[in-house]
Amino acid sequence: MNEATEVINVPHRTAAARAVHAVKVYGHGDAAVRALDGITVDFAGGRYTAIMGPSGSGKSTLLHCLAGLDRLTEGQVFIGNVDLSTLDEKRLTILRRDKVGFVFQAYNLVPTLTASENITLPIDIAGRKADRSWYDTVIDTVGLRDRLTHKPSELSGGQQQRVAAARALVSRPEIVFADEPTGNLDSRTSGEILGFMKRAVREFGQTIVMVTHDPIAASYADRVVFLADGRVVDELAEPTSERVFDRMKSLGGE
Repeated sequence: MNEATEVINVPHRTAAARAVHAVKVYGHGDAAVRALDGITVDFAGGRYTAIMGPSGSGKSTLLHCLAGLDRLTEGQVFIGNVDLSTLDEKRLTILRRDKVGFVFQAYNLVPTLTASENITLPIDIAGRKADRSWYDTVIDTVGLRDRLTHKPSELSGGQQQRVAAARALVSRPEIVFADEPTGNLDSRTSGEILGFMKRAVREFGQTIVMVTHDPIAASYADRVVFLADGRVVDELAEPTSERVFDRMKSLGGE
């Protein structure tokens, strides 16, 4: 699959997010870097998709543009049927708040708030109340019931990442984007976080798009999309860590 504009096998009507002829250029003139080079790709609702590729392939740039954290130079990005390029900053902020969850590798927790307060922060900012039943489901799923009154400095790295994952899910967003969510974690804690995200898709119908460099992490997904030089170059359904590793090796990946 070499054509940058070829659509990856998901009908538009089922897409939770999609990019159409997406181009992102950083810098100008001779210093310009074309991070995305005309990508068209869909991400189906109720599915867990991993994005992989060598360093500099554009995977984090694509994720950030899909989530509305960065703007494209050319092309379009949609969340559901909403074209993000048509939104001003205020409406884009509201869309991210109401429809998008994001799990950062660096957690991005507020140090002065408890775990519970960090989890409900986006809902509190929006002036809404958490669905108590769903809140309890998320808390019990991530295993944080006995740590809710603790502040980030009193939590382990794995517990902080669970707080970040719970925060992304508690508002029941249409889609959750995760950028290397287990990059700072040991293998056991990584497995717990990835298992939780897979359960969120399987049992609760969540949609997750995750950037990772780790074939084991990618094996939790339903589908892996591979990037190289800012283009979609391959995909893999029902991945195993061995198959992902082989594909990455052929791309010159980590």
